[in-house]
Amino acid sequence: MVGCGPSDELQQVDDRPNIIFIMSDDHAYQAVSAYGHGLNNTPNIDRLAKEGALFTRASVTNSICAPSRAVILTGMHSFKNGKVDNIQPFNWDQENFAKALQRVGYNTALIGKIHLNGLPQGFDYSNVLPGQGSYYNPDFIENGETKQIPGYVTTVTTDLALDWLENGRDEDKPFLLMYHQKAPHRTWMPEEKYFTLFDDRTFEPPANFYDDYEGRPAAANHEMGIYEHMDIVYDLKMLDKEGELKTKYREYFQGRYDRMDDEQKAAWDAYYDPIIKEFKAANLAGKELAHWKFNRYIKDYLRSIQSVDDGVGQLLDFLEANGLDENTIVVYTSDQGFYLGEHGWFDKRFMYEESFRTPLLIRYPKEVKAGAKLDQLVQNLDIAPTFLDYAGIDIPADMQGESFRAVVSGETEMFRDHAYYTYYEYPAEHSVMRHYGIRTDQYKLIHFYHDLDYWELYDLEEDPTEMDNVYGKPGYAIVQAALHKKLEEVRLAYGDSDELNEGHLNRYLEYQRSRGR
Repeated sequence: MVGCGPSDELQQVDDRPNIIFIMSDDHAYQAVSAYGHGLNNTPNIDRLAKEGALFTRASVTNSICAPSRAVILTGMHSFKNGKVDNIQPFNWDQENFAKALQRVGYNTALIGKIHLNGLPQGFDYSNVLPGQGSYYNPDFIENGETKQIPGYVTTVTTDLALDWLENGRDEDKPFLLMYHQKAPHRTWMPEEKYFTLFDDRTFEPPANFYDDYEGRPAAANHEMGIYEHMDIVYDLKMLDKEGELKTKYREYFQGRYDRMDDEQKAAWDAYYDPIIKEFKAANLAGKELAHWKFNRYIKDYLRSIQSVDDGVGQLLDFLEANGLDENTIVVYTSDQGFYLGEHGWFDKRFMYEESFRTPLLIRYPKEVKAGAKLDQLVQNLDIAPTFLDYAGIDIPADMQGESFRAVVSGETEMFRDHAYYTYYEYPAEHSVMRHYGIRTDQYKLIHFYHDLDYWELYDLEEDPTEMDNVYGKPGYAIVQAALHKKLEEVRLAYGDSDELNEGHLNRYLEYQRSRGR
């Protein structure tokens, strides 16, 4: 029998694919041009769709920043990994897929936003934003040491990622790079070169912008309306020098503005001051004000994305120039979706499609057919086991996600028949009530609880914008009963329950009380 020597083992390690996981923050699938909504043009992200696969119905398990990231790392639902909301701490001591890759010889790096407290574990190198991070002259925490880096955060993050690829990694090992952008997270502060992008265009709000939420009391309870709740200064940059526009969050945006150096402020003022002057003179109200706010929001949001797309292009060009593109898996996604005026909203949190769904694209020339469009109900829960599968690592029994490697390779079309969702951060900002639910190919069943005990059912073929709650309506009794049964089976299988929900609520309220809230 011929044995395997050290050189043979090294060669086996070298043959394993590199992995680059690109994640932005709050990037709506509607704002990736490959999804066909016509809002903007993202040619570099689109390259992943042209040269790889695009998932049309990928979703998250909990549409809020930190919990989503915890799910991605651990491959476990929020109620399993313990990070159910943005407020309570995350336990880095538990297993994550980066640790598993690191143990088998991968060189691992995390660069950009992670929004999880504590020093990241599982990474040979980390250089992350504290908390939400800042758009201009951001602080970064490099392997535990905080330092400020001049520049625009999206560009800085890309430069750090490219520098690690070129100078920081061990070229004798396969690598994992988690490259995470802050943008386009609120407050949507664009890069100078994109200040005027879309100035020649007026965007029409979505058809349900003036949703009256009939039959949906949980939706009516929101505090995320563009017209009602979007802050003129904090969100829309109307920081007038006279101080006449006094808003709830003015001082918070002042702090973001004050991070700029004199040159950055001069460029910012040259663009925004005329807009501020015009806005104050117009004295808008009603629908005129609503449409103005929508356009100011959507333009800055999309401008922020343009810099993200530039970074993706730089990274893909680097891989090609250095002969790394064939053996590198590249994934692009967001930590959740986002409302771009649908239902009159911004932000996320609800299980409705725009925040539940997320962009997900994957390129791996060795296995993924170029131009594939896939409609399986994959979730961010599935990213960890998929990466372990590619690396040849057994998927731990306590990981609740499933590998979608065989789906993107074309070996099978079979995948699970549901997506499960939970949301816990209430009472809190934006006032989205606690809920859980299940989505199948055609239907979605949601249960709002705690302050409200209310069910919603949507037929996504007949009502893709989720305006008509058909729960309890004639014609849906059989579907409704089947979905209730399916929901209970899924909750039991994952280990979720009403008792767990009650425990999460009590811990959340106690934690808030301990912080004087």
